[in-house]
Amino acid sequence: MASSKEYLDFIMDQLRGLENVSYRAMMGEFIIYFRGRIVGGIYDNRFLVKPTKSALAMIPDGEMDIPYEGAKEMLLVDDVENGEFLRELLTAMYGELPEPKKKK
Repeated sequence: MASSKEYLDFIMDQLRGLENVSYRAMMGEFIIYFRGRIVGGIYDNRFLVKPTKSALAMIPDGEMDIPYEGAKEMLLVDDVENGEFLRELLTAMYGELPEPKKKK
């Protein structure tokens, strides 16, 4: 099942206020970027983030799930209604995320 544009718009609206948040459509799903680094994505209308130390500390009882068959597990963000929490989560995660790969 692909994710809906409406759910993407909802998540992006919750993240409003953070600079440099963007997304990229990929095979019916959406990859979410913060300041050029991948933080996670929207898969089957679920917001999943990389399981960094900060993310795991902020969502200690979070459920791990795979975004698609063959992918690494990611952390499910249940509290998507709380925009302040989502902005704090991405900000806390940023320093632990890998730099984008340089294009040749």
